[in-house]
Amino acid sequence: MNEEYETLLNAIESKKAVLGVVGLGYVGLPLAVEMVKQGFTVVGIDLDSDKIDRIYRGDSYISDISSEELAACMQTGRFKPTTDYSMIAVIDAISICVPTPLSENQDPDTSYITMVVEQLKRFMKPRLLITLESTTYPGTTEELIQSEIEALGYTAGKDFFLCFSPERVDPSNSRFNTRNTPKVIGGTTEACLKLGAALYKEYVDTVVPVSSPKVAEMSKLLENTFRSVNIAFVNEMAMMCDRMGIDVWEVIDAAATKPFGFMPFYPGPGIGGHCIPLDPMYLSWKAKGFRFYSKFIELAQSTNDNMPYYVINKTATILNEYAKSIKRSNILLLGMAYKPDISDLRESPGLEVYEQFKENGANVDYYDPHARSFEDKSGETVNSVDYDIKKFRKYDCMVLITNHNSFDYSLIASMGVPILDTRNAFNTYAQPHIYKIGHSVQHVPEPGEAMLI
Repeated sequence: MNEEYETLLNAIESKKAVLGVVGLGYVGLPLAVEMVKQGFTVVGIDLDSDKIDRIYRGDSYISDISSEELAACMQTGRFKPTTDYSMIAVIDAISICVPTPLSENQDPDTSYITMVVEQLKRFMKPRLLITLESTTYPGTTEELIQSEIEALGYTAGKDFFLCFSPERVDPSNSRFNTRNTPKVIGGTTEACLKLGAALYKEYVDTVVPVSSPKVAEMSKLLENTFRSVNIAFVNEMAMMCDRMGIDVWEVIDAAATKPFGFMPFYPGPGIGGHCIPLDPMYLSWKAKGFRFYSKFIELAQSTNDNMPYYVINKTATILNEYAKSIKRSNILLLGMAYKPDISDLRESPGLEVYEQFKENGANVDYYDPHARSFEDKSGETVNSVDYDIKKFRKYDCMVLITNHNSFDYSLIASMGVPILDTRNAFNTYAQPHIYKIGHSVQHVPEPGEAMLI
């Protein structure tokens, strides 16, 4: 190993290295906070000045980091949030945690990575350790970062060091966090890997080295494609059970009693978040470059993308039992975030459910105590209604999108308003006005109508 390697390794082990995090979102902010907790000085870079201002006020916008925790971090004097990319010049090791969305054509959008690389080329100093954490296709680290920096005359593993370590953030997970979630990492050279692993061992309990950035990149896509395919399978099972008059939730619970060879997945109104809806398409896109076409990925994506439409059709069937149609009905969506107890709306299936109800002529509102507003497809801001049980009783139907723990399910069930439960959150309430996906709609008798037994 050369002098640059030894100098940086000593700086990391003595915690004299200045660390940098680009992108202070759901991945970057918790990572930066953990770095500071472990004694490092950290420069956090984000172009959103509002985020920077809130960090300095100790006002957290991330559910996994409390405002008290953030304020304590700022009081150390070792966290330096900024919008100024020129601060890269003082950084010894930098983690890139920027978004990697899909384009309208479902192709990878790596423009945020490219933008960061342009700033690295302007301000980086020799001996810099660069780690990409943004989820992306195999080959990104070498194609978009290594080749660009080496074009300046630097050599990876000698003049600078480059790794890929996929983020594994699960918002609102009370058990796993940045510190105790195992971290996969691959380096472009042996020296790169050793430095990257040495750095992450300072603030992550378990580091898992792999042979290359491509393996690390592919491991992340495998993790989330696995989830996408299995969720799609159980969503299809839900629709099948609906057709057959079988309760899919009871079926899953029964199958889950098997102590080996089975892992329960659960149906829902669709998939959301930054990972599962997007990551498989990164893999599918890259595979096409090798003339390989993944039927599983495409089929899973299609099945999951169609779940909001299944929810609309299911709601129409329910309203039909009450001699109503979706058109001109007053519908309330309960929850809009993509998972419980967070405000994250990225790729939430509730957004598409909302749009489809509107297109079908419904008067649709939503209530979410965490996600207070969103922008619809026409660019208009849609605000959550206030919590008002008296007003809730006046809706023709409610559709539970997100099973927040703060919802009073007993009270909501007692209102008598027809409910479509997409999460099995009302599983202990057997009233005839409560319906769920994955189970057929039972006929609601008219007043005085005899029940057939």
